[in-house]
Amino acid sequence: MCSVCLSTPCHSRCPNAPEPVPVLECAMCHEGIFDGEEYLETEKGPMCRDCVEELSVTDFMELVGAEFSAARKEE
Repeated sequence: MCSVCLSTPCHSRCPNAPEPVPVLECAMCHEGIFDGEEYLETEKGPMCRDCVEELSVTDFMELVGAEFSAARKEE
């Protein structure tokens, strides 16, 4: 039993608790993606939600393989 939080194992907020281990690493920022966090699987690898949300619309479309089409008047 922990002498600080009185739990076995330590509560996650306890200073004696071990550091969480990431499940994945973001391909863009190289930070850990932890259990329960949302991410996007891309051709470049997993990307954390924060990095995806920072992309411009054009960059996001390029990332997922989409592109704008030009409207053409039919004659």
